[in-house]
Amino acid sequence: MDMKTYRPGALGALMDEYERAVAELSRLIGGLSDAEYELMRDEQTQDASCRSIQTIMRHVVSAGYGYSCYIREALSIPAERPKIPALSRTDSLLGLEEMVAHTIATLEGRWRMSDEEMEAVRIQSPWRVVYDLEQMLEHAIVHILRHRRQIERFLQA
Repeated sequence: MDMKTYRPGALGALMDEYERAVAELSRLIGGLSDAEYELMRDEQTQDASCRSIQTIMRHVVSAGYGYSCYIREALSIPAERPKIPALSRTDSLLGLEEMVAHTIATLEGRWRMSDEEMEAVRIQSPWRVVYDLEQMLEHAIVHILRHRRQIERFLQA
């Protein structure tokens, strides 16, 4: 078993788990052919972000930047959310990597924030829910997990 370096603190633990979720998704996507990645899987859905693995990956990368930018705004750090185009399979893997790096840069130096400090960071989401810092990161992690599961189900169908 490789020795992993864990970040300190609760915030560090959340970032470690976010990286783990992204690594699992990356392994799944990395094992696909370009044809499997691009295949239209659900033409009936009302959600254009969920028609193919390719559209899901664009959504996942874009949303990840969104969460990071919401956190930056709450921490008074300049935030500019990049526009994410349709991504090739290879570009989606790079996009995940860059999105995680953006989140790490957002949180760098804050790993040991206390529970009280994290609770004091208030993040107004565009879907009208107010999160604290811990809740927003938990949401980001579960978002990756939900879409990884969705992709796994597409591949089984």
